[in-house]
Parts: sequence; structure tokens; C-alpha cells
Amino acid sequence: MPVFSGATIHDIPIGLSVTGSKTVSESDIYLFAGITGDFDPNHVDEEYCRKTPLGHRVAHGALIIGYMSMGSTRALDGFGAPVVSLGYDHVRHTKPVYIGDTITVRYTITSIDPERQRVLADVQVTNQRGETVAVATHIHKVLSA
Repeated sequence: MPVFSGATIHDIPIGLSVTGSKTVSESDIYLFAGITGDFDPNHVDEEYCRKTPLGHRVAHGALIIGYMSMGSTRALDGFGAPVVSLGYDHVRHTKPVYIGDTITVRYTITSIDPERQRVLADVQVTNQRGETVAVATHIHKVLSA
């Protein structure tokens, strides 16, 4: 069900906030490693990780950024014009995400730039303990005919 409707950048409400959760599974890690070729032992070798300060395998940072897309998709569901991601700024991974962690993405529209047709959002990712594990600023561009 769409969060709002509209077809111009002026219809996007500043302050609109959505959340979504996902439990990070072992298959998520291995599928992502296979797609990207990133088989770093921090992600795929439990015995190696047990000997490090991490203690266990951790999710790829880029996978967590991928989960951030969940927020943008939900926030702009129902918008009547094409919107593309221009990327994420100020990305920080503040704590590791382990296999079995349930992360929650909170995505909040913070500003609109009508002249450049851009939408900015703060993204915060927390784990099941309420700890912030990643933050970013997401930039969208509204495509108009």
C-alpha cells in the first residue's frame, strides 16, 4: 500500500519516515559474496573470524547499503514519476552486522531541492538491540519529462 501519492517533487512530504526490517541470513552473505566476488574471510570463514576481534562472520558493508534501498522503495511507493538513486553520501558502518542479526532501516525524507529535482533522506540502520550499525544520506533524483 503506497505511503503517499503524487507526481511532482512538491508532492513529496519532508519528514516522511518509513521503516523495514530484515534478518541477515547466512544465505544472504553467501549469495552476496557470489554476486560480487567478495569472499573476504571476514564474511565467509567462521574459524578465521573466531580468532579476530570480530568473533564471528559479518555482513558485507555493501550488503547493508543494499538493504537501505528497502527504505527508499517504501518511502516513494505510489509516487507517479520515475525516481533514480544518485547514491549515498556520508556512509558510516558504526558496528558490525552478524549473521542472525535483525536490522531495521529507518528512512526519513529530510529535504527537497526542486531546482535540481533532488530528494535527500537520512538513513539509519539499527540492530535488534537498538544499536546503530550504519548511517547514510541518500540522494534521489526525480526524472521529469
